[in-house]
Amino acid sequence: MVDLDSEVPPLPPRYRFRDLLLGDQGWQSDDRVQVEFYMNENTFKERLKLFFIKNQRSSLRIRLFNFSLKLLSCFLYIIRVLLDDPTQGLGWSPIIWVNRSLPLWGLQVSVALISLFETLLLSYLSYKGNIWEQILRIPFLLEIINAVPFIITIFWPVLRNLFIPVFLNCWLAKHALENMINDLHRAIQRTQSAMFNQVLILISTLLCLIFTCICGIQHLERAGNRLTLFDSLYFCIVTFSTVGFGDVTPKIWPSKLLVVIMICVALVVLPIQFEQLAYLWMERQKSGGNYSRHRAQTEKHVVLCVSSLKIDLLMDFLNEFYAHPRLQDYYVVILCPTEMDAQVRRVLQIPMWSQRVIYLQGSALKDQDLLRAKMDDAEACFILSSRCEVDRTAADHQTILRAWAVKDFAPNCPLYVQILKPENKFHIKFADHVVCEEEFKYAMLALNCICPATSTLITLLVHTSRGQESQQSPEQWQKMYGRCSGNEVYHINLEESTFFAEYEGKSFTYASFHAHKKFGVCLIGVRKEDNKNILLNPGPRYIMSSTDICFYINITKEENSAFKKQEKHRKNRESKLSYHGASRLPVHSIIASMGTVAIDLQDTGCRTSSGPTLALPSEGGKEGRRPSIAPVLEVADSSSLQTCDLLSDQSEDETTPSDDEVSAGLEYAKGYPPYSPYIGSSPTFCHLLHEKVPFCCLRLDKGCQHNYYEDAKAYGFKNKLIIVAAETAGNGLYNFIVPLRAYYRPKKELNPIVLLLDNPLDDLLRCGVTFAANMVVVDKESTMSAEEDYMADAKTIVNVQTLFRLFSSLSIITELTHPANMRFMQFRAKDCYSLALSKLEKKEREKGSNLAFMFRLPFAAGRVFSISMLDTLLYQSFVKDYMISITRLLLGLDTTPGSGFLCSMKITEEDLWIRTYARLYQKLCSSTGDIPIGVYRTESQKLTTSESQISISVEEWEDTKDTKEQTSYRSNHRNSTSSDQSDHPLLRRKSMQWARRLSRRVPRHSGKTAEKINQQRMNLYRRSERQELAELVKNRMKHLGLSPAGYDEMNDHQNTLSYILINPSPDTRLELNDIVYLIRPDPLAYVPNTAPSRKDSFCHTVGQDTREETQL
Repeated sequence: MVDLDSEVPPLPPRYRFRDLLLGDQGWQSDDRVQVEFYMNENTFKERLKLFFIKNQRSSLRIRLFNFSLKLLSCFLYIIRVLLDDPTQGLGWSPIIWVNRSLPLWGLQVSVALISLFETLLLSYLSYKGNIWEQILRIPFLLEIINAVPFIITIFWPVLRNLFIPVFLNCWLAKHALENMINDLHRAIQRTQSAMFNQVLILISTLLCLIFTCICGIQHLERAGNRLTLFDSLYFCIVTFSTVGFGDVTPKIWPSKLLVVIMICVALVVLPIQFEQLAYLWMERQKSGGNYSRHRAQTEKHVVLCVSSLKIDLLMDFLNEFYAHPRLQDYYVVILCPTEMDAQVRRVLQIPMWSQRVIYLQGSALKDQDLLRAKMDDAEACFILSSRCEVDRTAADHQTILRAWAVKDFAPNCPLYVQILKPENKFHIKFADHVVCEEEFKYAMLALNCICPATSTLITLLVHTSRGQESQQSPEQWQKMYGRCSGNEVYHINLEESTFFAEYEGKSFTYASFHAHKKFGVCLIGVRKEDNKNILLNPGPRYIMSSTDICFYINITKEENSAFKKQEKHRKNRESKLSYHGASRLPVHSIIASMGTVAIDLQDTGCRTSSGPTLALPSEGGKEGRRPSIAPVLEVADSSSLQTCDLLSDQSEDETTPSDDEVSAGLEYAKGYPPYSPYIGSSPTFCHLLHEKVPFCCLRLDKGCQHNYYEDAKAYGFKNKLIIVAAETAGNGLYNFIVPLRAYYRPKKELNPIVLLLDNPLDDLLRCGVTFAANMVVVDKESTMSAEEDYMADAKTIVNVQTLFRLFSSLSIITELTHPANMRFMQFRAKDCYSLALSKLEKKEREKGSNLAFMFRLPFAAGRVFSISMLDTLLYQSFVKDYMISITRLLLGLDTTPGSGFLCSMKITEEDLWIRTYARLYQKLCSSTGDIPIGVYRTESQKLTTSESQISISVEEWEDTKDTKEQTSYRSNHRNSTSSDQSDHPLLRRKSMQWARRLSRRVPRHSGKTAEKINQQRMNLYRRSERQELAELVKNRMKHLGLSPAGYDEMNDHQNTLSYILINPSPDTRLELNDIVYLIRPDPLAYVPNTAPSRKDSFCHTVGQDTREETQL
């Protein structure tokens, strides 16, 4: 058997010189038949062309050899000039004849022969039928001028010393250099920057002009001043630089003519070169150039891919990204297909950003642009959608293609993707982190209805801040609000932590309470080492392990904290660091200035249950002492745990339906929604109806064969409505409904949801806006695109302002596109307090705060938010990869078995005996296992509002006999002004004088008709703007057949302000009507084997209200 390895045919020719001459001889001894498809390439000319021209590598070597020959000829010319003696000739003879030694002549002849042979060969190979095209080329003519005379001297020795302008070979060297660079790019399969090529051409052209002028002047002046090469160099530099000292000048006319010619050539050639260079420079400034490979391998960088770069998006990204200390050395490469606008260019020219931010104009769908951005070496790639597009689905499609392109080009690069529509999310499930805008938007809008200001809470948690905002403000609430806004979510391993290491083997609630009591940190969740799922408040039965990852809320992370334990001077230090009053600022969580924070270590011993500090106030002693707060157990005791069984439905309100529910036929069941509106939605255990409601019954304003109701009032809903005003019923509404119908919400607290696709006044009145709990206004997609970016919210803002003026008692929750437009919500032009907050916002922005908008009253109260604020959630995930998961758990977008959920409870008068936040923390941990994370506080507004809102009734002022009318007037006046009448004595007096003056100027008519007209005119003056609007609404309700009884035209929230305290200090005083944010354990995680009785259980079911569950 023949060995196959020995029969392997030889390799094809490698384009060596032997193969060019002999061809391929390896096939001659082979018995097989060789089939040649390209016969013309086997000719001798084609093989030469392949070697000298077509093959990049061999062609590059040929051109490099040619370039070296030209430089050698110029170098030999300089040697000949230095060895020459110009004094031997007389007259014009030194210009025609030179002294050339025999060895030098031999070298020059050899170089000339090789150059001429190469030139003729290349001309022959590139010949295409037109001989004159080859002959009349400038490089060919220069080659003939410099090479042919040397060859003639071989046969005619008399002409051996004839002058030959060999220095013109510098132009041939320039031509060879350009061809060599082009071949180099072809050989290495890389395209070098056009700027580099143009600069190289400009420099070589300038050098050739100077060298030609130097050699020409020196040779021609052999018959004149007899200048040396250095003198000629000096003369050319002085002349071309337009200095012209005049100490060295040409003497004979040929040299003068040469100078004139060279100046003219320079004036023509150099401006053209400079123009091309300037054009390329401008184009490079637009496109951004390249991110160097050397920098990519030595420095770390991230890539930001966007459709269009706006200044707000850029600054939000840069401020949030570089807020983390370990990211200070990172570079940010921006890849955008549009040209950089003027605002972005001005910002990127600031030294702080110009050294770290690189703008590249290009597309993520082109591999060349991804290569320019060095995507394969990037630490991460952020892909953001354009939320201002008219077609948001098309914007998502572009984002999906960008993500696919980046994944194809750099599969190992981590992807952080922002998507708009939830139905498009499954296309990018391969991304490391995904934020769906509509999912988060609708979930926050929903939770704002049941947990006030959830959007503000989430926004403050995902923003990086040091808590130093408004610390110089004279108002106490701004100091507390600004300080607590610096709290963020951090993580640490339990065994490496000073905060939590001592709680290994203890229950989660025990660790959370004592860590807050000792350090002022709020432990909210854990993650096991062998599990990727994060558990928020897993409950008292969860035992802490040394390998657990702890997630906590604090001003700064533990690694940036310094710990000091003081026992002797504790009282003196507390007196210096604390604020005395009804609500004191945090003591245990001190502001971190630039990296470290000092935290007082307090005694960790539990307070005794019978201590005097837990006794009720003296006013409550009449009914006897209430039980004091029980200590939090280290390990959960099954007999003391309050179990919650949602599957057995054993509570009275769930097992025994009310008469209204029976009459309405409403029977609820717990389960998963049967249909998912889009792929990728997280299934959530919800309250469901046993039977599907017919589609005709979903129309609230039209009756059908099943019911005849045509307005919300006729339905007789037990709970107040939640109205959602949206443009279309999109898939994102699923994320609005699910949190409001989650299984852990009590049945008796489920609010009816009304979807309003159009909001004229008649539809608003029919859907029950006068007795609604909340109205949610979703920013309309059709208005998100405008000629001026900030006008995208114009329609939404004006519509909300109209609702605010017509229904001042209505709680309106709005989502806007641009955060800067939040200042227009509930706008009052002459409100002194709003103007003061506007000045405060400007000051905070000048200080570099990322949360300058936080002091706007609508945002602080949770009435408005912008989804663009959550862009920072995606940016922060680069450092905290758990932030998206925690936020989704808090908003109810994801449900993990054993993980808790966000809810709230209200502090009533019966709960004030607890007094402080620390005692509330202990009470919740010891009873229900809830973890408080913050307080939503509402206070009365001290400053006065607009003078235009002050309504004065002349009739009630003058009629002092009618006590009832006077009392009604004073109450109405206080509600509309947010201050007493005594606060405005001068305004009140002037307004009364103005009203009386008007009454005197009215002409008096004789008869009853004149008095009637006079009375009607006075009534028009007496009515305020608010009363006119109220009368308009009531008349419209009467016209529609609706009862105006529930319309309260004077009850508004203009005299109050609300704000959030995230993780306040343990000694913070609780106030009446405070709403506490809680993370409650999963009720399904601890279902007992035997169902407990209602007397033995504190929590029993979700149907019980919040106050009964916490047993305050």
